[in-house]
Amino acid sequence: MWLEKNDVASATENKEGQSSAYKKETETLSKKQRKKLMRHQKWEEERNLRKQKRKEKRQKRSLERKNQGEEGGEFVGRKRLRKEVTTSSPLRLVIDCSFDNLMMFKDVRKLHKQIQRCYSVNRRAVHPVQFYLTSLGGQLKQNMDKTDEGWVNWKDITVKTEAYHEVVAKEELVYLTSDSPNVLTELDETKAYVIGGLVDHNHHKGVTFKRAQELGIDHAQLPLNSFVKMNSRKVLAVNHVFEIMLVYLEKGNWQEAFVTVLPLRKGAMPLGQEGTATEDEEESDRDSDTAETVTPTTTVSDAMETHDADLCC
Repeated sequence: MWLEKNDVASATENKEGQSSAYKKETETLSKKQRKKLMRHQKWEEERNLRKQKRKEKRQKRSLERKNQGEEGGEFVGRKRLRKEVTTSSPLRLVIDCSFDNLMMFKDVRKLHKQIQRCYSVNRRAVHPVQFYLTSLGGQLKQNMDKTDEGWVNWKDITVKTEAYHEVVAKEELVYLTSDSPNVLTELDETKAYVIGGLVDHNHHKGVTFKRAQELGIDHAQLPLNSFVKMNSRKVLAVNHVFEIMLVYLEKGNWQEAFVTVLPLRKGAMPLGQEGTATEDEEESDRDSDTAETVTPTTTVSDAMETHDADLCC
């Protein structure tokens, strides 16, 4: 007890001594130096206050996330609360990656970005589909291994080196291709819809349709012309087609799916509400696309921006 009292007394004396020394030191400072010291002290106090507020804010967010999690929500990452999944769709979407030898390496990289986008939107979808990558190999796999090593840990995706018709029964396949005379009106959840993973700047038009015919499997194009009018060339990317299918599953409306997903620069408008592109818009579109002009039923484009792919619709 005596030692404790001495320790307290000693600490008090030290504090008073330090305070006295600080006072003497400040008295020797000039007026300008004292002002500078006071500003520094004020800044430190405000910094500590900001730190405390940030800490309280983090604790509050953590508590909110915990409460929401207990209510049945699911979190993806640190910031985004994933939409509650009502039911996973039995519908299968397959990206056919067998066109590796038809693409330059820069286009392979673009296809990789499109696939990344497809995976991301499917993980966040209200009704995620059964996602397949088939015929994966060559330059595409090399690029994925090199630039995105974490892809091997992707969840809710089936990756195969075999071709799509070796993974899924032929009678269940429908190849989405712009050259097909058949127009897709409804989705059959017992089917597997194949999207051609080819970024080719329209150099291999019709190759997906030809392959579907050779294999004797069903084929169709998206009903784009029946629901929207576009002020620019009708080009879609792998991820655009993938997202359109997801939105249609959620909304049950093709027109809403097209208008929601298609890039604003394409000027997609519901039929009956279409406008005329201005000269500036047309010039901007010419600058942003690298593909040659295509027919209304041709669908080739980029993943995130303007990368062309031989697709559907």
